[in-house]
Amino acid sequence: MDVLKKLFEERFLTAPERIQPLQGDLGGSGRKIIRLASGQVSAIGILYGVREENAAFLAFSRHFRRHGLPVPEIYAEDLEHGAYLEEDFGDTTLFEFLSKNREGENIAPAAVEAYRKVVAVLPRFQIEAGKDLDYSVCYPRGSFDRQSIAWDLNYFKYYFLRLAGISFNEQALEDDFDSLTNFLLSAGREYFMYRDFQSRNVMLRGGQPFFLDYQGGRKGALQYDIASLLYDAKADLPPQLRQQLLDLYIERLSDFAEIGREAFLHYFYAYVYVRILQALGAYGFRGFYERKAHFLQSVPYA
Repeated sequence: MDVLKKLFEERFLTAPERIQPLQGDLGGSGRKIIRLASGQVSAIGILYGVREENAAFLAFSRHFRRHGLPVPEIYAEDLEHGAYLEEDFGDTTLFEFLSKNREGENIAPAAVEAYRKVVAVLPRFQIEAGKDLDYSVCYPRGSFDRQSIAWDLNYFKYYFLRLAGISFNEQALEDDFDSLTNFLLSAGREYFMYRDFQSRNVMLRGGQPFFLDYQGGRKGALQYDIASLLYDAKADLPPQLRQQLLDLYIERLSDFAEIGREAFLHYFYAYVYVRILQALGAYGFRGFYERKAHFLQSVPYA
């Protein structure tokens, strides 16, 4: 905590008067997220012990800002102590905004419009900013390759299937994993893949979206991120809204790359599938293994 106070004082030439720990997605990442404020000045402080991941976030943030993308300004950093200060976008995530603006499958126009804005920005991350990104800073892998996919599928097998006590034929499952992996790898994968493009990682301020938590980004297929957003388990978007947003995404994509609708959709649902398996692995790890029961609430949606 002292390192964040020091960074705040050096950057804003005043000591923080208010310090407020934030829960940050209910403890899913292991980061400590703290709001520091003095008068009208406010910043978000991060404490996290994985230097490579912090370095990736800082490098990506600066790169995306050069491209005019709505990501936080980095105010100060101390990588030796796993600390940095970033811009404060307030308290409203896209997920919270959606939750307050829906009744079952009926989603208010304001929430639909927020999703449309988010979807419209995604190709700029993937293609426009992805072209000249330094992928050498990616952590833990530089691309969503065979190794990355194997990690996700094993996460599902060991932390969800095993811990939930679901019986399965191990060889048949591995054969299916192999088939799915080969199919996923046959898609074009030369784009920036945000990796965790979902409703809790988008903040809304003044009706506009701002983006966080892309530190796990790497090279990959376009399909993965839009699948992550539209099939974000707990957001539970209605099928017709998913389809509208997918259509909008494909339309926006055509401004940046010549990718036909059929070619895109050929791989899309396989990426939906692997993303859901990865999410179930995460829910199992956080819920069954770490005993954080609220993560298990997402399992039925997935």
